[in-house]
Amino acid sequence: MNATTRRIASGSPTPLGATWDGSGVNFALFSSHATKVELCLFDSAGRHEIERIALPEYTDEIWHGYLPDAQPGLLYGYRVHGPYDPLHGHRFNPHKLLIDPYAKALHGQVHWHDAMFGYRIGSPRADLSFDRRDSAAGMPKCRVVDPAFSWGDDRPLDRPWSETILYEAHVKGLTKLHPDLPEPLRGTFGGLGHPAVIDYLVGLGITAVELLPVQGFVDDRHLTQKALSNYWGYNTIAFFAPEPRYLGASGQVELRRTVKKLHEAGIEVILDVVYNHTGEGNQMGPTLAFRGLDNAVYYRLDPTNPRYYYDVTGCGNSLNLSHPRVLQLVMDSLRYWVAEMHVDGFRFDLATALGRESNGFDNGAGFFDAVRQDPTLARTKLIAEPWDVGDGGYRVGGFPPGWSEWNDKFRNTVRQFWRGDDGMLADLASRITASSDHFNHHGRRPWASVNYVTSHDGFTLRDLVSYDAPHNEANEETSGDRDNKSWNSGVEGPTDDPAISALRFQQRRNMLATLLLAQGVPMLLAGDEVGRTQQGNNNAYCQDNEISWLAWAERSESDRALLDFVRQLTALRRTHPAFRRARFFTGAQLNGNGQKDVTWLSPAGHEMKSEDWTLGYARCLGMLLGVAPGEDGPFALLVNAHHERLDFMLPPLDTGTRWARLIDTEHGRNNGAATFTGSETYPLAGRSLVVLQAGDWPA
Repeated sequence: MNATTRRIASGSPTPLGATWDGSGVNFALFSSHATKVELCLFDSAGRHEIERIALPEYTDEIWHGYLPDAQPGLLYGYRVHGPYDPLHGHRFNPHKLLIDPYAKALHGQVHWHDAMFGYRIGSPRADLSFDRRDSAAGMPKCRVVDPAFSWGDDRPLDRPWSETILYEAHVKGLTKLHPDLPEPLRGTFGGLGHPAVIDYLVGLGITAVELLPVQGFVDDRHLTQKALSNYWGYNTIAFFAPEPRYLGASGQVELRRTVKKLHEAGIEVILDVVYNHTGEGNQMGPTLAFRGLDNAVYYRLDPTNPRYYYDVTGCGNSLNLSHPRVLQLVMDSLRYWVAEMHVDGFRFDLATALGRESNGFDNGAGFFDAVRQDPTLARTKLIAEPWDVGDGGYRVGGFPPGWSEWNDKFRNTVRQFWRGDDGMLADLASRITASSDHFNHHGRRPWASVNYVTSHDGFTLRDLVSYDAPHNEANEETSGDRDNKSWNSGVEGPTDDPAISALRFQQRRNMLATLLLAQGVPMLLAGDEVGRTQQGNNNAYCQDNEISWLAWAERSESDRALLDFVRQLTALRRTHPAFRRARFFTGAQLNGNGQKDVTWLSPAGHEMKSEDWTLGYARCLGMLLGVAPGEDGPFALLVNAHHERLDFMLPPLDTGTRWARLIDTEHGRNNGAATFTGSETYPLAGRSLVVLQAGDWPA
């Protein structure tokens, strides 16, 4: 198609993206190595390119132009001219339609064809060859948006970290099978904002939903060829646009309404974001956006051979946040989601990659500095997944002040302890006190540790106690971690054995109680509170089906009892500050009342000595939590990973004070009122956890 002679004004190089000003639309696109940029306009269905207009101006490496009568809803894309020279890092190909990195909305999905690749598939020259086929028919189109929305009195909730309980969920997985949702809302943001779902979340006692990626992403070609998809969404291609498959008829408005409704219910919204790589893969990947816009700038390339990518993500490429324009893209995206979508924070996938400079990971990297000084992001919750797959990529505890981190050390220790591994007492004590050995520096607080036992990546809690090995046959590939620190309780998979079933339920209660009563910030995986299973699949990233969706209507009596148990735990945490301290424990007295902030007890009732911690066979421990004046308590938390019952000598109490049982995972509930005197033994069941509270309880 030849370029038209439609009138286009010079416009402005700022802001980047397509911006409607009430009269027309300004288009601005960064590319430092391009020789020409063409704006391509499409019909309302996105099927036919109706105009191709060269952007007339180039200012400070920004190509820009202004269409006087363009309106919201206009569909567009770009074709970018420049050198096709992979050996020097350049992969321009104007035959490929490209997504605007600042697109606020997408229309359609990628429909795979060989034309989506900048090189000729099957050529003996591989990616050094050049493909001249037009890719537009298979590409999603960018949509100009009207940003207007009435937020009313919606404001950031600013819930303190110490009061936060995270709930990791997938928009579709949480809502697709909910029987109380109208069919059009299932699997969408509108379903997440439905009263039936919000009421459930409020009743559960969580304070924030942490949503798996909702920014525009693509399904890998090899998955679609097997009738699978990139269900989790860690394959981002548009950092400003909500994923179209989660939007209903009202588009972005639906997402904004959902955020507002969640806020009205007291629930914050945290987005899992993927700024470490894009969905374009390695040098053999497609040309969808960044590769064709300015490959040598957007991606980290191998300095010895720029044909290849410097990949620390395991996904084929790594974004080059060392370049100021790429860093700007990420920062602009974060600010957009806070300012325009009112989200409350972010969980950064493979966050170590974001802090890599030329000398490796640096917790003073430009990205961290930019975030730290940004006033829009100052009040948001920032959570790092503190690793990537590059050299020196594991950085738990190594992120800057102001960041919280996923703590896989908590996950591993809790799994191993309740599995019955030797020598876990000291490690458990560190983990349930917010891992101060890793996080207590530079003024960081206990909430720097985001504790979890399960997440989207791995077994669900039910599967953790039901399988020794992953069963990922549905993925049609070899995938999934083999070292899950799981225990099937004696039988692999489902069983009708009542003893094994009872043990599995008790183990789930043990780990849920450990999670929700530990210091730090707990994160609960959606569905663990009701026994969700993935049938042993520990890498269900490509399973957009019943393997991943919550089966709301298939709950047993035991599932409902577990849900009640979790509600009891969240209420206990919410009611008693002793389980969510704002400072790390030191063993010091609390305000001169004679109580230490924490005291570790042996089963004999004595304070633990150094030699007690090194007994490899020991699997029982007591934790006495002191309380400040005016607080209820103190509390005693007793854990026993032995398979046998033992008598635990309770700490002495003042005259007239007794211990009351709040939790006993052997039963799942209080199992009736029960109080105990100080220096009396408690019959602590095998593989159980007990919580006691001291007070003026009747005998």
